[in-house]
Amino acid sequence: MRLRDCHNFHDFRRLARRRLPGPIFDYIDGAADDEVTHRRNTASFERCDLVPNVLRGVENIDMSVTVLGQKLAMPIYCSPTALQRLFHHAGERAVAAAAAKYGTMFGVSSLGTVSLEELRKAHDTPQVYQFYYHRDRGLNRAMMQRAKEAGVQVMMLTVDSITGGNRERDKRTGFSIPFRLTLAGMYQFGIKPAWGINYLTHERFKLPQLDQHVDMGSGALSISKYFTEMLDPSMNWDDVGEMVRLWNGQFCLKGVMSVADARRAVEIGCTGIVLSNHGGRQLDGSRAPFDQLAEIVDAVGDRIDVIMDGGIQRGTHVLKALSLGAKAVGVGRYYLYPLAAAGQAGVERALDLMRSELERGMKLMGCTAINQLSRENLRFR
Repeated sequence: MRLRDCHNFHDFRRLARRRLPGPIFDYIDGAADDEVTHRRNTASFERCDLVPNVLRGVENIDMSVTVLGQKLAMPIYCSPTALQRLFHHAGERAVAAAAAKYGTMFGVSSLGTVSLEELRKAHDTPQVYQFYYHRDRGLNRAMMQRAKEAGVQVMMLTVDSITGGNRERDKRTGFSIPFRLTLAGMYQFGIKPAWGINYLTHERFKLPQLDQHVDMGSGALSISKYFTEMLDPSMNWDDVGEMVRLWNGQFCLKGVMSVADARRAVEIGCTGIVLSNHGGRQLDGSRAPFDQLAEIVDAVGDRIDVIMDGGIQRGTHVLKALSLGAKAVGVGRYYLYPLAAAGQAGVERALDLMRSELERGMKLMGCTAINQLSRENLRFR
């Protein structure tokens, strides 16, 4: 299979699986425990039907939205994800360039592999900085100040990851950074030598947002170890409120799933929330964000930007979320598989397919602008 033969999410996933060693593919593909929530995220859209209108004059379509103070050419953005240069040597550089080409927002993770500053200088498109709350409060303040000085527009605090999820696929292969593989994991790397050659012939892997705080050269920094040793499980609403005041700008909480928490986010001055269960990678058995969307929009949607991620594979999924009241939708695996398959060209093709699906879907729904989508266009089974 070649990139031009990829026409949907599943095609990209198959191509990524062919090109990545098993442990790295499983890191993207896997989720917590029995992976029930991971499957549920997409399945939740299948219980919702679209009800189109016709004869509405849909020659010209406007897919632009304004979310978290940022004008986007289409209502999806590339959510911040970790370790991208493991998937392809271009990593965040490829994602940022593709997002810029399609006029949308992209995110950089605390566990990102390209620096905030480099990406900010390279592209003037909106940039989100996703960070975790560390035990070292000075580190938290320093990371926020660094992002402010770099010109990042949106601060996004992940609140559903105070400890790592039970990702059993990673345990079986010994996935860690640097690699400390099991025999099964080493075999998987051995049968994909092209990836190893590519990895060794490009710049050294690093985590530039944390390079002054994490020693990458002395033993394995496993993902679970980072979560269990550096992050602060005592984080509470007062702590986050202090960070919101310190940032004094667009501040979003990622991982909110209840009405009570959404209301509290409004009270402490957040400007946005992302309904998310971390792609099913944290608490298995948790509810799908799409299933929580309507009640949270009803509770706080007039006071805060409500966004969602999780399970998005099609343009029609995005249209359903927007019809329920989401201001925009984040995607993760949707662009990570194409990144792994073909770098920037892969991400661009994925975004182009999504843009085409959204435009086609809006025309077939009888809508010329995003604000024309409403719950009247939906029926739940």
